[in-house]
Amino acid sequence: MLSEFPLKASFLCIPFIIALISISYPPALNAKITGPCANCHTMHNSQNGSPMAAYGASGEAWKVSGPNPSLTRGTCLGCHGIGTAKIVNIGGSDIPQVWHTDGSGDLAGGNFAYITGAKGSGASNRKGHNVIDLGAAYLEDVITGFPPGHDHGPTRDTLTCAESGGCHAKNSSTGIKGAHHQNVDGKCDVADKVYNSYRFLLGVKGYENNGTYKWQNKDATNHNEYFGATAPMSISSSSSPCTSCHGSSGWNPQNNTISGFCGMCHRDFHSLQGIGGSTSSPFKRHPADVTLKAAGEYAAYTTYSVEAPVARTVVPDAMSNVVTPGTDVVMCLSCHVAHASDYPDMLRWDYNTMVAGGGGSGGCFTCHTQKN
Repeated sequence: MLSEFPLKASFLCIPFIIALISISYPPALNAKITGPCANCHTMHNSQNGSPMAAYGASGEAWKVSGPNPSLTRGTCLGCHGIGTAKIVNIGGSDIPQVWHTDGSGDLAGGNFAYITGAKGSGASNRKGHNVIDLGAAYLEDVITGFPPGHDHGPTRDTLTCAESGGCHAKNSSTGIKGAHHQNVDGKCDVADKVYNSYRFLLGVKGYENNGTYKWQNKDATNHNEYFGATAPMSISSSSSPCTSCHGSSGWNPQNNTISGFCGMCHRDFHSLQGIGGSTSSPFKRHPADVTLKAAGEYAAYTTYSVEAPVARTVVPDAMSNVVTPGTDVVMCLSCHVAHASDYPDMLRWDYNTMVAGGGGSGGCFTCHTQKN
């Protein structure tokens, strides 16, 4: 994680840290954090009488003076929520921002600024994941128990960006530690460690957009590729712990899909039992990890839409603008973003404007092409 401010003085122990890193980590991979250690870390959080982790006086809960775990100069949002732009360059490294006011758009995961009201149509706790990193004022004020659709998991007071109460490196034995230094981007088809999993989501496979529009779902030819399955995970109530979610590497989806990951906290919405017990219509809840039908109205969805993206049943080697009904998969992220959007429930579009027979386009009608 990186700071807003360059380090004003060097530390004698930094050469040792550099040597230690070179011993501790494997040979260079294509997306590791690079640059001076001092961009991200402070040895004692003190220099010239000031804390090295200070981020100014603008009042956001995440801009704290430290010290922080792993000797970092910032918390998650202290590095990924520090600028107005959606990508900030610090010390020669581009850092994706998940809280920003950039008018040119958001990154693929969405933008927590819609919750706080810094961007969009107004603050609302119902527009995204209410991570405690944003501060107590933005905790969900209605749902005070467990995640919607589940009877255990992070609560409103424990949901955070990373580690045990969050999504990134969730319940990994090592947490997020070291992942930035070993990070793999592009094709992530191993996913047995945090650093080689899609976006540090332990166990999730996929293809990360790492080209000109890195971290973005820009258009049909520039986007992430998500991994999906032809049937959602089935939750066994008799096994403890549940083998659909708990594996040898930690808490992660055993089917390796992005929808399976969402389903670990929202399983009633996205498990096989939750959608009605089968992959055939009619469904009790909108299905995820099911094949987009190759007949009827669904057959007309053939050009990839970033407004309603699909998942692939094989992790691809590159991005594609082609959708293949009968093969490609409907997933949670076909309708939702991961962090927050300007619409309730993290939807990609305003559900209230989806009017059957109203002549609209996009949104629900990307797949349901004959209902507009």
